[in-house]
Amino acid sequence: MQKVKPLKRFGQNYLQDKNIIAKIVGEINPQPGDVIVEIGPGRGALTEALYEKTKELIAVEIDKRVIEDLQQKFPNIKLIRGDFLELDLNSLVKKKKIRIVGNIPYNITSSIIFKIINNNQLIEDSVLTVQYEVAKRMTANRGTKDYGILSVLLKYFTETKVSFKISPNAFYPRPKVWSAVVHIRIKNITADKKEQETFIKIVKAAFGNRRKTLKNSLSNSIFNELNFSGTGIDLSKRAEQLDVNDFITLAKFALENTGRSKSAT
Repeated sequence: MQKVKPLKRFGQNYLQDKNIIAKIVGEINPQPGDVIVEIGPGRGALTEALYEKTKELIAVEIDKRVIEDLQQKFPNIKLIRGDFLELDLNSLVKKKKIRIVGNIPYNITSSIIFKIINNNQLIEDSVLTVQYEVAKRMTANRGTKDYGILSVLLKYFTETKVSFKISPNAFYPRPKVWSAVVHIRIKNITADKKEQETFIKIVKAAFGNRRKTLKNSLSNSIFNELNFSGTGIDLSKRAEQLDVNDFITLAKFALENTGRSKSAT
């Protein structure tokens, strides 16, 4: 493949360490019948390692400079030129759920995670290379400084683990930070779409004013007309002191009482 200079505007840091690529493939453990969607194949380092291991490999690439080379090198993959964040994942799902992998741009990591969460019913799992600091936020526990929206949502919708760290030396250009591979396994969520949406809104509202009490945060959110005092949750706490079940309780209350004023509750 021709020499392509990574572009800062796309957040490109090409992974080039073959030992690390092999470890990532080992974590993915691709099977012949899997439908694997790779975000941002770039020059195709991970793509090449996956190419012979699965019959249905879909690559989504925004950088038009590498499209022709990818098509020539991997003629049997489905190559989609475009932005993964704008892609309709329903169009990729046939008989089985998709698996999402990739060394993703760090500047849109949260947006990609939210897309995975919002499309959880279509996805089996995801193996992503992210900034290590973000990986810590993704897997943080209650009461820690890294515990926040990402932590809570991923605990509710998934089982997420940090598989291993990656040195900056594994990339070109060399980033200033360490990276990590995270494995996100989607849970079988029984809550309907409305319940899921309300849960997400509650978590975002609760962390909207992180230093304030839960009562103040919710009062300054889209749920400002609700009185949550009857939920049994201590509203003098801050959001980082709550566990997933507490947020579920708040979300169920909000769903059942939306439209009722504070005086009515």
